[in-house]
Amino acid sequence: MTDALVFLHSLSARALVAFAVLLGIWGTYGYFRNAQVSGGFRSSYLIMAGLTAVQGLAGLAVFALGHPPNRGVLHIVYGIFAVLFLPGAYLYAQSGSKRREAVIVAGAAWIVTIAFLRGIATG
Repeated sequence: MTDALVFLHSLSARALVAFAVLLGIWGTYGYFRNAQVSGGFRSSYLIMAGLTAVQGLAGLAVFALGHPPNRGVLHIVYGIFAVLFLPGAYLYAQSGSKRREAVIVAGAAWIVTIAFLRGIATG
């Protein structure tokens, strides 16, 4: 059971990296085209934020079952950062122009990509 959960946590981390990169590309492309953030982008971004929280819960379960991360606290810090940063950036982006919203959420996707990769590296 624990090995399966560790595998799923690892696999979903890599999937979240791919998801964040795709959203970063999509958001950056929209920003440079002076386009507003579409409903599809917003919903995808919120799905990524939700999946990040689920990923954190899976990591918490792995930890509770006796498999702490290799570099301990640092891995957990990157996870907590991602879970808090994504919705925070989304809410912050809502107040202002549509172009500002595009640059903030695209930038947030790129920043969280780095956090996901660092979390994997400290795994």
